[in-house]
Amino acid sequence: MTLQEIIDSSNHIVFFGGAGVSTESGIPDFRSVDGLYNQKYDYPPEVILSHTFFVNNTEEFYRFYRDKMLYLDAKPNAAHETLAKLEKKGKLKAVITQNIDGLHQAAGSNKVFELHGSVLRNYCMKCGKFHGVEAVLNSEGVPRCSCGGIIKPDVVLYEEPLDEYIMKMAAAHVQAADALIVGGTSLSVYPAAGFVYQYMGNKLVLINKSRTPMDSQAALVINDSIGKVLGELKI
Repeated sequence: MTLQEIIDSSNHIVFFGGAGVSTESGIPDFRSVDGLYNQKYDYPPEVILSHTFFVNNTEEFYRFYRDKMLYLDAKPNAAHETLAKLEKKGKLKAVITQNIDGLHQAAGSNKVFELHGSVLRNYCMKCGKFHGVEAVLNSEGVPRCSCGGIIKPDVVLYEEPLDEYIMKMAAAHVQAADALIVGGTSLSVYPAAGFVYQYMGNKLVLINKSRTPMDSQAALVINDSIGKVLGELKI
């Protein structure tokens, strides 16, 4: 079956996406550690983006975070837009994303489960008040709430657990799906990648530029750009 045929014959599609969906909007995958990181920072991204580092080196955390994690000029690409159209048609029931940029919602998707949170939401660790991204962007050093508390991004850092409710709801959608489309992820980051194993249907589609450990289990594997592949569909 082609991807178009799978889409046309399915009515409860779920999309599970990773960093590759956002890189096509110009947001780099921080795991691709380049020389710039090594020249500019004394620690690798995985260390800086950990709970321990945030607590012990909050100012250095924010130096990296503002520089490398906020891409507020990024716009949704063809993948985001196609998924939003599929939702409007009633075919796509949920988007499950590992990305934290809010681009699915910007494209018009409503049913989005953000496994790792969002840079657009921030909260005070002292009083719990929520703040927009401007509270981080327009501050220097460690951003603080009017109560004096430290503002923390509503993003899941390394060493922090994923939200149980979001995990439960996402798993329920995957289990109910008649087609599961996985895109822009190497399926190497757990527990998120484990969602694929909960799919019970026979229309698993993997769209990624490189191979994944689940290729042999899929009904269709497409090694290409997620934006190009989804953008060519007739919705």
